[in-house]
Amino acid sequence: MLVSWVLLVVLAGGLVALLFAFAKTRWIYRQKVDHPVLVEVSGHIAEGAMTFLGREFKVLSPFVLVVALLLAVGNQGALRWQGAAFLVGALASALSGYLGMRVATAANARTAYAAKEKGLGEALQVAFSGGTVMGMSVVGLALVGLFIVLYAAIAMFGVDEAALADIMLPMGTAFSLGASSIALFSRVGGGIFTKAADVGADLVGKVEAGIPEDDPRNPATIADNVGDNVGDVAGMGADLFESFVGSIVGAMILGLAVTADPDMKLKLMLLPLLVAVVGVLSSVAGTALVRAKSGSDPQKALNMGTMGAAGLAVLLVLGLLYLVVGGGTFNGGAGMYHLFGATVIGLVAGVVIGQITEYYTGTGKKPVLSILKACETGSATTLISGLGVGMRSTFPTVLVITVGIFGSFMLAGLYGVGIAAVGMLMTLGIQLAVDAYGPIADNAGGLAEMAELPRSVRKITDSLDAVGNTTAAIGKGFAIGSAALTAIILLSSFRDQTGLIDVEITDPRVLVGVLIGSVIPFLFSALAMSAVGTAAHEMIAEVRRQFREHPGILTGMEKPDYRRCVDISTRSALREMLVPGLVAIASPVLVGFLGGISMLIGLLTGATITGVALAIFMSNSGGAWDNAKKMAEADENIGKGSDPYKAAVVGDTVGDPFKDTAGPALNILIKLMSMVSLVIAPMLKAFWG
Repeated sequence: MLVSWVLLVVLAGGLVALLFAFAKTRWIYRQKVDHPVLVEVSGHIAEGAMTFLGREFKVLSPFVLVVALLLAVGNQGALRWQGAAFLVGALASALSGYLGMRVATAANARTAYAAKEKGLGEALQVAFSGGTVMGMSVVGLALVGLFIVLYAAIAMFGVDEAALADIMLPMGTAFSLGASSIALFSRVGGGIFTKAADVGADLVGKVEAGIPEDDPRNPATIADNVGDNVGDVAGMGADLFESFVGSIVGAMILGLAVTADPDMKLKLMLLPLLVAVVGVLSSVAGTALVRAKSGSDPQKALNMGTMGAAGLAVLLVLGLLYLVVGGGTFNGGAGMYHLFGATVIGLVAGVVIGQITEYYTGTGKKPVLSILKACETGSATTLISGLGVGMRSTFPTVLVITVGIFGSFMLAGLYGVGIAAVGMLMTLGIQLAVDAYGPIADNAGGLAEMAELPRSVRKITDSLDAVGNTTAAIGKGFAIGSAALTAIILLSSFRDQTGLIDVEITDPRVLVGVLIGSVIPFLFSALAMSAVGTAAHEMIAEVRRQFREHPGILTGMEKPDYRRCVDISTRSALREMLVPGLVAIASPVLVGFLGGISMLIGLLTGATITGVALAIFMSNSGGAWDNAKKMAEADENIGKGSDPYKAAVVGDTVGDPFKDTAGPALNILIKLMSMVSLVIAPMLKAFWG
């Protein structure tokens, strides 16, 4: 009975999030855009984005169906239903990306028009509301999807401990696997799309032709703006969707295994679901705090919302723990205050990681200023300086992650680590809203340029965009931090599911697994970077061709063929995303069945360690290069077309696939590998006896 009631609360929390997203959607569509050029260009962006998403889903549909079939055939008994749960997870993840991106492509023109007619405050409100739809759609669909899968499982197979452990939670892992699979392909495919367009637009447009960013004469401009949506809205949404679900399911598995007390065991299993609901309510409340006036700092307004949501979440979690756990204990005396401490550790760790990321990538910060200074001596020193910034940034970030893991473990064991991971993602609704705000603001700036709106408008959109660059970098840091904690609990859950008690690090099988796992992130990154290079080559050739064959484009007498560039990015992204995705899915399956459970644990360990560090390095290097270029563009002493400016553009061009393709996809990689392992755990257990 308790399980059913909790799941109904989860359903209610998911519906609250979706209704809030629906209300924000209606409000955005009511904002007028009385400017024909804004409407036209925004329509091109929306058309390109939805076309890409539709073609991506068509490409992924056979893969999703095949995996679902394999799960249905490869399992026995009730676990055959994992195939259906996988389909629900994939559908929910895809739907969240679709909803978020559809609204984002409508909010961009409305943000630019609001900046023109009403100023900074209203423009911020429109852009943030567009991001809010993405954030609330993700958490809402995640909770509703979990409800469907888990409620169906208990309705068919009951709520006794054996059914919960052997059927209900494996259904949850299959749901999470479906979400993770879509997330990886969305992130990699979106990243390839946007960076191919971005590189083509920057190198040919800015460096060779000497025209400004977002200039309507650049054939790759529309594709670049489309890419912002498919990569940083749909891709990031799918990424954090699977992080959110994975952390909840992993913590639930640990909760069921952490104590022998049947009553406490049930409460600990259900607690992550209730913490997630509390986070949804806190995120909804936090959005009301995001307000800005003309001349104020948009970053402060966004910080007010996230901090307010975090503060409210802390208070609500304390009350929740009192109601659910009360005076009960587990793991040698750990109780509600230990769990509260672990939750707060997760929340604080997420905030601190964000602040570290902001320091290393923020406009006007010392690391970015050092890169800007290096631009004076050319592209080589710009690249060296940016690489150094990224490498330095890994140490404090990893230190925070390790302190978070160790601190939560000391409080409540492995279950404490699980609750810390859920706590870090608890306010995901508003965290993702802030992150998705960035590409909307970026698009608004591009639209203002293409519509030739007054300079005062572009000044407002530039201020919003500059903040958006920082929020995007913070979002990536946040995603990486959550990935590390989620991977830990998924690895622990895998160990419990396979019944492997002890793992000897000196065991050759474990060491071989660690070595193979440690190079998987490098192989994956290499494939993703190469894919961007291949796609960018096609884009550069096309932009040059249009400039060469149609000289009237640069004089403003002819319109570029935007659709051709969008089609190139789409075809390249869909073609090149498949191999990196298959590496992530196939490697744990092959190692598990060929090398055994111990070798697979080694593989997951190695991939997690190098994947986290490499993701931080690549994301922060790219973010720092990007903002150094922004500062070069805004600096009147650095003329556009000058050698320092060209050096800054080169740095940004190298950093683009770092921060928007390979880097962010790595956190999905390490979680997906763990989730695949968790799903095949019953098969491995039966195979190896």
